[in-house]
Amino acid sequence: MDIRAIVAAHGRDTRIDLFRGIANWFIFLDHIPDNVVNWITVRNYGFSGAADLFIFISGYAAAIVYAKMTVERGFIVGASRIFKRVWQLYAAYVVLFVIYLVTITDVATRYATPELIYEFNIAGVVDHPVRMLIYGLLLEARPLNLDILQLYIVLMAFFPPVLWLMLRKPDLALAGSAALYFAARAFDWNLRSLPDGSWYFNPYCWQLLFVLGAWFAFGGLEKCRSLLKSSMLFYLAIAYLLFALVMTMAGRFPELGDLMPANLFFAFNPNDRVNLAPYRVLHLLAAIFVVTRFMPKDWPGLEWRIFRPLIVCGQQSLTVFCLGVFLSFAGHFALLLSWGSLLAQILVSVSGVAIMTLAAYYISWSKRQDDPSEVRRRMASIDAHF
Repeated sequence: MDIRAIVAAHGRDTRIDLFRGIANWFIFLDHIPDNVVNWITVRNYGFSGAADLFIFISGYAAAIVYAKMTVERGFIVGASRIFKRVWQLYAAYVVLFVIYLVTITDVATRYATPELIYEFNIAGVVDHPVRMLIYGLLLEARPLNLDILQLYIVLMAFFPPVLWLMLRKPDLALAGSAALYFAARAFDWNLRSLPDGSWYFNPYCWQLLFVLGAWFAFGGLEKCRSLLKSSMLFYLAIAYLLFALVMTMAGRFPELGDLMPANLFFAFNPNDRVNLAPYRVLHLLAAIFVVTRFMPKDWPGLEWRIFRPLIVCGQQSLTVFCLGVFLSFAGHFALLLSWGSLLAQILVSVSGVAIMTLAAYYISWSKRQDDPSEVRRRMASIDAHF
């Protein structure tokens, strides 16, 4: 299999932006507790959730973008562009972390709600503000809802050697990733989180989704093409998704859980999110298999206007994610002030999604204005007019 030919053959896949947009919207909704609207998100109906989808799609997209750059201009250039992206992610994290600390502390003090400081896991800022800031800069603090961005930074920082191996031996790269995953689960490896504890998303385990996404971009889809056409596998995937739905519902509704055999129930509840349980990985792959079966790359529905806001949000993923994290805190606080009425939950959720979408549209428009080809086109239009 010619990896270079596979890399060169990759065109723009609108599904990547669509799924990334969906993940960003769902992550925002999931971050608002006691919100009836987040019942529409995927985490309520199976083992995996929006975070799993976000990391998998990020690995797939990173492989396409940086592999092309590496093949055309060399590994040094490709690696340098990856580290440039890591710096952008880290800068966004630092800004968001500082705003988070200042805003939450100020709100908790002004409205006499000290429980917010503990709920958002920034209690150390009261007694040791400098130490808390240092922990945050070193990615060792665990402020609520910033975990996914921290994980993404680490995965991208270690992507250059993975990319180098993927361009040569993609199956070996995936095997190494799987070995690290199982070793981390067996020996309880995780990164430290201060002042105590460990990372909520164990990067030694979650890297498997990122590498899996990259592996599919590097010819994994071609290798699985015959399997993807199998009707038997399709029905097995449907059956597994239904099983995951039942087990997830059993964990949320005690009446249903009591009907399950104890050994079966406790095998899947509570859901092991920290170390990315194997059944989460299998669930995500089954869901992607079923969805893409009905939504191929050239599916005409991708041109429908109803999907356009999601696609634009996926194209501006970093900005939308960071804005969503801040808006989720604002929404949570707004619900506290309004006693969390049903109308307030709907208004907060819809308003947050609308703000994220408007921001994505503005950034897309702004980038087009700075695009040299767009400037030339506008200048040519003006010349023709005169």
